[in-house]
Amino acid sequence: MMYINKRCIAIICLLAFTACNHQQAQQSAIDTIKVKRFGMVTGLKPEKMAYYKKLHTAAWPGVLKKIKACNIRNYSIYIQKIEGRYFLFSYFEYAGTDFDKDMALMAADTTTQRWWKETNPTQNPLPEAAAQQKIWQNMEEVFHTD
Repeated sequence: MMYINKRCIAIICLLAFTACNHQQAQQSAIDTIKVKRFGMVTGLKPEKMAYYKKLHTAAWPGVLKKIKACNIRNYSIYIQKIEGRYFLFSYFEYAGTDFDKDMALMAADTTTQRWWKETNPTQNPLPEAAAQQKIWQNMEEVFHTD
């Protein structure tokens, strides 16, 4: 029969308690991060739609890694034709603490820059975004529920 002394039991209990507290602390940190949701829109050149879809069917691993490293989660892009024109609608959640800093890190990434050299020519920015030398235009959130 296996014999466990009181000291071993105390060590096991301490380890279990420490692991539990660590897990609770991690969950608490996650709960305190305020996730910010973004909806964005841009135009899509119809003659470039097949290429745009092909690129996103096999998105580059380095780009996906940088997106995650810059605290972007739950990222989706949709295509919709409206009155004969194609539009891209994106949604993502930002779970970091300094959006501008993270976006600057993303913009400085050479792999992401190469990706944008492929995707930007397929897109047709809306006038407000174009005036700011941007591709995507932020949309206003008017409703959300979990």
